[in-house]
Amino acid sequence: MNQMLQDPQIQSEAQHAESADAAAPAQREHPHFAKPPRIAFVQSSWHRDVVMEARIAFLDEIEARHVPRERVDLFEVPGSFEIPLHAQILAKTRRYTAIVAAGLVVDGGIYRHEFVADTVIKALMDVQLRTEVPVFSAVLTPQQFHESQAHFDFFRKHFATKGVEVAEACANTLLSLERLRGQVAAGIVASD
Repeated sequence: MNQMLQDPQIQSEAQHAESADAAAPAQREHPHFAKPPRIAFVQSSWHRDVVMEARIAFLDEIEARHVPRERVDLFEVPGSFEIPLHAQILAKTRRYTAIVAAGLVVDGGIYRHEFVADTVIKALMDVQLRTEVPVFSAVLTPQQFHESQAHFDFFRKHFATKGVEVAEACANTLLSLERLRGQVAAGIVASD
């Protein structure tokens, strides 16, 4: 075997194989849940083709994290302003382990879009604190959004990135809560 590794041709092939392995992205193994979560994904229809990218990316990433797609229920609402009420009703059913919201709030020139985005985010935080069902947001409010192909293309890519990020946050939080609730049940962590 040592003779084979000393052969320059074999060494070159071995080095090439090692560098190819190093260049290939490693498939990271994600932890499994003790009980598969059920997730509600609530999406705004406003600029649906842009927001849909978050949903597609979320579903792909959450599945890679051991949550089957059939464990994610999809809901659509007219705009981002309607998301919090749906999230609250869904949380109160106790059917869902988590709720994910996705929407795009843009400056339409008629009202302050920051007001809508701020209201939605605060309401989603209130839902999660009242119900103890985690709520995750991919509701975005860009400083500038123009109805141009360049902006649509940019925000489609951005929403795809946000879909992956919200799936990661959702899975990691659910795993953490699963551990924490197990510790509370075992008396390791006191519950008030």
